[in-house]
Amino acid sequence: MLTSCLLGVGGVSAEEALNSPKVKVLEDVYTAWSKAVRQRDAQTWTQTTAKNRKLSMRNRIYSERREYPQSVFDLPTAPPLVGNLKLLRAHVLGPTAALSYFGKVDFGIKGEIADNLLLLHFVNEGGQWKYDRADFINLMSLPDVRKQLQQGNYAYVESDDFKASGRLPQMPIAVGPAAFIAKVYVFCPGREVKVKVNKISDHRFQDTRAAEIVIGGGIDGLNEVQFATKSLEGSTGKEAMCVRVYLMSYAEGTKPIKAYEYLVNEGEEVQPFGSGNFMIGPETKKIIFGK
Repeated sequence: MLTSCLLGVGGVSAEEALNSPKVKVLEDVYTAWSKAVRQRDAQTWTQTTAKNRKLSMRNRIYSERREYPQSVFDLPTAPPLVGNLKLLRAHVLGPTAALSYFGKVDFGIKGEIADNLLLLHFVNEGGQWKYDRADFINLMSLPDVRKQLQQGNYAYVESDDFKASGRLPQMPIAVGPAAFIAKVYVFCPGREVKVKVNKISDHRFQDTRAAEIVIGGGIDGLNEVQFATKSLEGSTGKEAMCVRVYLMSYAEGTKPIKAYEYLVNEGEEVQPFGSGNFMIGPETKKIIFGK
């Protein structure tokens, strides 16, 4: 049976909830995890990171043909510390927990730091809390919310988005080092597009132009691509759309290879579902390896 603990609910004051031993344990886990990342301490990182997160990161690193676990610590920014942030909400539901912070979330980037939100997620594995992931909420486009939080009105973080889910994250399928690095690129104004490559790598895009690494990479021979589309609220249904899969070349100066494309010009009909494939054969491999 799931049990729920929410600050300021069930006869427990907000101050008591935020200073509870359980919150202290969660913060200590995150502090140890973030210190391990900054110090490139693989042993502590392994001990404090949730199983699903470790496997997801290993899959991504292998899909980029990098070394694991060394590449875990090759991050563009440092994990932010929480000691200078204000803890607004602590929520525990079953084997999951979430801590919501507000303040100057510092990723170690030069420049002025504004007040924003940081949401930390944890899971309990065998009686031990482990760090799962973090969501950074930039309030630049929500100035009214930022002002409310600065004035002590925390209603914004009372939504379900800031609660623990109560469900352990699904374990991803483990993959080995990729034979070929591949990326999914999608342009989908006004639409949601879901893409699956080789029945392993799942991707979801909404009203954006973005690219993501294909988990498992491209495989020697036949590769499969499946996609599903739907219009979002406010769209005209006539917007252009594009789904592509690129293969990355290992030869310096060689552009990525467009291996697959589904392209719809503005005003044309978009398929709600579709599938296709592409081959990685001898000629493609010559381009990839620059031979």
